[in-house]
Order: sequence, then C-alpha cells, then structure tokens
Amino acid sequence: MLPTPYVKCDYEKVYEPAEDSFLLLDSLEKDQLYLSERFNNTLSVVCELGPGSGIITTFMMQNTMPTNNSIYFALDINPWALEATTDTAIRNSCEKSYLETIQSNLTSSIRNNEIDILVFNPPYVPAETIPDIPMDKNDIDTWLDLALVGGEDGMKITQLVLDQLDSILSINGVAYILFCARNKPENIVKLMKNQWSIELVEHRKAGWEVLSVYRFSRKSL
Repeated sequence: MLPTPYVKCDYEKVYEPAEDSFLLLDSLEKDQLYLSERFNNTLSVVCELGPGSGIITTFMMQNTMPTNNSIYFALDINPWALEATTDTAIRNSCEKSYLETIQSNLTSSIRNNEIDILVFNPPYVPAETIPDIPMDKNDIDTWLDLALVGGEDGMKITQLVLDQLDSILSINGVAYILFCARNKPENIVKLMKNQWSIELVEHRKAGWEVLSVYRFSRKSL
C-alpha cells in the first residue's frame, strides 16, 4: 500500500480530503503499473484540475507517477487551493519534483494536447446555479462553493472538461475523472464510447453517495 500524504490545511478555505479524494488515490494506486508501462519513463506532463488541499498531486509526486520523468501542474480557480497544494507538497518532501500551481479556469491556461495524465475530482453537487468567480480572495464561502457545486445534475463543469478532452490530452494521454451516481456516468460512457476507450477503475458507496472513477483514453491506441 502506498503512503497517503500528510495534509494540514485550513478547511474553511479549501476542500477537505474526503471519500472522493481517497477513491481517486486508490484508483491511481491500482493503475500505477498501467501508467508506468504506458509512459515507459518518458517525460510526462501530469495535470490535476481543482487540487484543493493538494493531496492527489502530492500522492503522485511522492510515488513518481507515472515515472521519474514527470512534471506536475495543479490548476485551480481558488487561490487558497494553490497555496494549500504547495504547502502539502513541501510537507511531504516533494521538493525534487517539478510542480507548478496556476490559477486557472479549468484548462484555459494549458496549451492544447500537452497533458499526458489528467486527474479531475469535479464539483458534482447538483444545484440550480453555479456562483460567479469572486473578485475578492477573502470571499471564502464562494471559493468553497465553487469546489462543490456542479450545476444541473452536477454535470455542468464536468461536461465542459469532457467536451474538451480531445484538445486537452496528448496522443497517449489518459484522464481519470470522478463521478457520483447522480451524474449518471453510465449514460456518459454510452455517449462517448465511440471516440474514447473508457474503463471503470474503482466504484464505491461512500455514505449516502455512490462514487466511481473512470479512465478515458483515445480509441486509436
């Protein structure tokens, strides 16, 4: 079993690691050999959208996933999450890994087809509206809402990323995306299976929620 990073954050400002975070960690650990073989010690670009506390990005750095030749980007609209991610990486002695934290609205700051591994634990709680991005860094409640609220069916933000996968991922790229049952991931798989190879990596009941992590890769490979 791979070690879980030590995290010490202000959870009034960033999303606290919970069942969904740990399900993603388990999924990445389960796929560790798959990833190392797929990227075969080549230079790999790893990107996490919405790192929150930084536990997942740090986990990948701790365990040199997919390889020793990986560079890591953590993209979050929440400035507090970027600070927390940097802090978590330092607390877990990941200074030797290259990590860049960038305030970004999803992948808007990344060049097309540059990402080899995308990891996304999206805001998936259904809600009528998604709050606007605040101008004030100290508008803490709104920053936290942006980490949780996913609009209608909890899928508005996730769908934006799914629609852009073809331009986000490299030719050999893979994406790990978490869904809750209310997102109806089985319907998403049916709609996308002609273009993408989609595998269910992990599935778990967590309290009142049922969560799953799917791996997306190009069908041509």
